[in-house]
Amino acid sequence: MNNEELVSAIKAISKERGISLDILVDALESALVSAYKKNAERPAAGDSIRRNAANCKARASLDMQTGKIEIWVSKTVVEEVEDEYSQISIDRARMINPLLELGDVVEEEADTRNFGRIAAQTAKGVITQRIREAERGAIFEEYQEKEYEVLTAIVQRIDKNSGIYVEIGKIAGLIPFSESIPGESYAAGDRLKVYVLKVQKDNKGPQIIVSRTHPGLVKRLFELEIPEIQTGIVQVRSIAREAGQRTKIAVSSADSMIDAVGACVGQRGARVERIVDELHNEKMDIIEWDPDIAVYIAKALGPAKVLMVYINEAEKAAKVVVPDSQLSLAIGKEGQNARLAAKLTGWKIDIKSQSQAEADMELNYDNAGETDFEANNGLPEE
Repeated sequence: MNNEELVSAIKAISKERGISLDILVDALESALVSAYKKNAERPAAGDSIRRNAANCKARASLDMQTGKIEIWVSKTVVEEVEDEYSQISIDRARMINPLLELGDVVEEEADTRNFGRIAAQTAKGVITQRIREAERGAIFEEYQEKEYEVLTAIVQRIDKNSGIYVEIGKIAGLIPFSESIPGESYAAGDRLKVYVLKVQKDNKGPQIIVSRTHPGLVKRLFELEIPEIQTGIVQVRSIAREAGQRTKIAVSSADSMIDAVGACVGQRGARVERIVDELHNEKMDIIEWDPDIAVYIAKALGPAKVLMVYINEAEKAAKVVVPDSQLSLAIGKEGQNARLAAKLTGWKIDIKSQSQAEADMELNYDNAGETDFEANNGLPEE
């Protein structure tokens, strides 16, 4: 390969693999230095002396304009040479620079005309390794910018000790079992939407840790599916999720003419249905966010009907009164509805039936102002 072909090859590799020219040139220069040292250690014909050039100080340079390659070795000027790889005689040094004195350091261009097969193999190995490292580095940087985003993954295999291994574009991914949806089955070839938790490096290259359970997955799916969220007209205010079972999401609209909940549900539920299908029929409660915390809490406890909300700002706690027939609905199976409402609003919620509240001396409807809780009657009638 002549000089022009070498430059063309480097540029082609850079374009094809997305690696900067600087990285490739640096890789080639490092490879040339390694090849020089390897070649220099080989004994000449009829010479049984074992040479040691491993510790010599050498550098290589490649001119990308002309393709010219040079290797320079740093040597100390001495009277009598004992190590040809680190020393140069005063007479020879002064042929390079007449002003040099004993003890000075000078660079001498190395003779690379006799690079052999071992040197060529060494250069090839170093270049290949550096290109592989550069590709891994480029992939790592590319996907590091995708943290907290949603990507499409293809299931490759399931490891009973680690989780579900997936392929995400150019990178290997892992869904740890702790980040997989309970009860969800996986098979090789399945395509899934996943939420990127972390991009990390290991011995085999970059790896991406992804989740199917993170609330961020729901938020990103809504952003992808709902044009009004993409434009900022509708905002996702809060999400509470128990993956595989139920999610509550609070939304608001910046335009009074746009119904936030309706925009997310879509005509005949088409928009939210696509999200539910992606999450394998996970129940989705879409709630209109309200700046009045009592109203917001009441809506968060839907589909149960709420009669009254008493709030304690200091403790960020609320006591909620519901009709007797609505108590189990408000609490939900194993407390799920109340638990999700508390996560969604960020408030502690204590739910009582109407008959329990009337019997409770702490809730005095005749004189609510004497309690620690302030009654809020601004709930919408249902």
